Amino acid sequence: MKVGELAKRGDVTAETVRHYTREGLLTPTRHPDNGYQLYSGADAERLQFIQRARKLGFSVAEIRDILSHADQGDSPCPLVRDLLATRLPQIRHRIAELEALAQRMEQALESWQAMPDGTPDGHSLCRLIESFPEEAPCSKTPRNPTR
Repeated sequence: MKVGELAKRGDVTAETVRHYTREGLLTPTRHPDNGYQLYSGADAERLQFIQRARKLGFSVAEIRDILSHADQGDSPCPLVRDLLATRLPQIRHRIAELEALAQRMEQALESWQAMPDGTPDGHSLCRLIESFPEEAPCSKTPRNPTR
């Protein structure tokens, strides 16, 4: 099947298929007469695997490593577990940071409701932002001292 057919079958764009091909995740053959890239049923299954891995947060490089292990006949499962075990705490930390940001934004909107708009005057650019404290007390999560 051609790029467009695989894309339709995998419910992705043709550019996504081309990207995965450039990244080495898909390896089509070339049609001998016209040079078109031709994908097999195995490529369709591989595309489905790639999409599942992406939904779990794996990067293209990580998926390439996983597929490489599998292509060599080695189980990629230990690698997959290690990658997720490393990534999960990072994701939880990022979620906490985003929650704190959302709280700051809510506080800002609430405190700015009654404030008048101002025009830049050489001393002030935006009165709203400038009125917001640099260290706004709102984070329920402790700061990471290692950052």
